[in-house]
Amino acid sequence: MSIIYILIPIAVLLTALGIYLFFWAVKTEQFEDLEKQGMSILFDDAKDESNNESQVTSNTDKQQETVNNQRIDK
Repeated sequence: MSIIYILIPIAVLLTALGIYLFFWAVKTEQFEDLEKQGMSILFDDAKDESNNESQVTSNTDKQQETVNNQRIDK
């Protein structure tokens, strides 16, 4: 029974801390744009696209060169 005298103040302190952190997050605009980060993974940056295209072209050229060399060897 004496444990209740310890648990109730701890529960009140944790509840107060949670409420304080919630209002802090609202005040500092942590909840303003919830969808931006979720949508950002769906769209590639233009810079990344140009780098990926050049790598694909480079890899395709290397593969074609390898195929051509194999044909010459036969």
